[in-house]
Amino acid sequence: MFKILALNPGSTSTKLALFEGERLLAEKTVRYDPSDLAGCATLIDQKPLRLACLEEFLRENGINMAELSAVVGRGGMIRPLEAGTYTVNDKMLADLAAGVSGVHASSLGGIMAEELGRRHGIPAYIVDPVVVDELEPVARVSGLPGISRTSAFHALNTKSVARICAKDLGLRYEDARFVVAHLGGGVTVAAHRYGRVVDVNNGITGEGPFSPERSGGLPLKFVIEMCYSGKYSKQEIIDFASKNGGMKAYLGTHDLAKVEQQISLGDEKAALIVDAMAYQIAKEIGAMAAVLEGRAQAIILTGGLAHSLRFTGAIKQRVEGFAPVYTYPGENEMEALALGALRVLKGEEKAKVYDPAE
Repeated sequence: MFKILALNPGSTSTKLALFEGERLLAEKTVRYDPSDLAGCATLIDQKPLRLACLEEFLRENGINMAELSAVVGRGGMIRPLEAGTYTVNDKMLADLAAGVSGVHASSLGGIMAEELGRRHGIPAYIVDPVVVDELEPVARVSGLPGISRTSAFHALNTKSVARICAKDLGLRYEDARFVVAHLGGGVTVAAHRYGRVVDVNNGITGEGPFSPERSGGLPLKFVIEMCYSGKYSKQEIIDFASKNGGMKAYLGTHDLAKVEQQISLGDEKAALIVDAMAYQIAKEIGAMAAVLEGRAQAIILTGGLAHSLRFTGAIKQRVEGFAPVYTYPGENEMEALALGALRVLKGEEKAKVYDPAE
């Protein structure tokens, strides 16, 4: 059986997992004190701290690197590419270190995987980073010359659950037509057609429904007025779109469980905001169903918010007329990383080469 080590660095944590085939053998989430990370001038400076935690995980679980078939890291902020499992090469390492598409801790996934792979003579991969871009030409047109729509979404989890759902339905993912909504701190809703995400809202740039932390699409005239009002800095406006908007701006928290507790105690405003968030997500699902010409075979709800029966129920009642709705709660990122590497090791897919156009 193939043994695979998966690494998923986050802003204040690193998730680690060991798999044998599809079976999870061991896992751990290492959390860091913000002061430890504050002492690192750059993202790359965090690598020794995170590698030390990884080596401790290996010792704790008696893992011999010589027994591993591959190490796979969370894909970071590289240049746009097609979905798949990629071998970490020098071009990728350079782009991860430079942050060509932005700076995020996930970029350390590929960097750490490559170092471990090089040390121990095993392949190092990344799988389906957030910059996966398979949009069709018609989906790129924004409405204003000089601005193109771009793809950034929860590719790792949504591609993984789409494959799982296809298998559950007796289909090949490459033959299926799904709408997949990832419901987390950010929300992205993607149209999957025959193994490719042909359209998706870019939650990072402010498209789509509002979420627990993001404002989503807003009436543009009023945003322009905010920008020129003198009341807000450029960074404050950006933060409304990326981390201080949505449910958090209305209710002071991004925690849906806390808000649902408020609703159970009769908080009408909280109920209105949560219902409005579900309403906007349902609208986006309807838009992606239209992208698939109304012939979606399934609508899939996933991500952390999919654990809430109240929230998913509010979405389902509006969209279940488009296609059957299936729920796969959670993010499943570690399993998705391991499965991406496993498909290559088993010969079901070929590892792709990162060689983007400059």
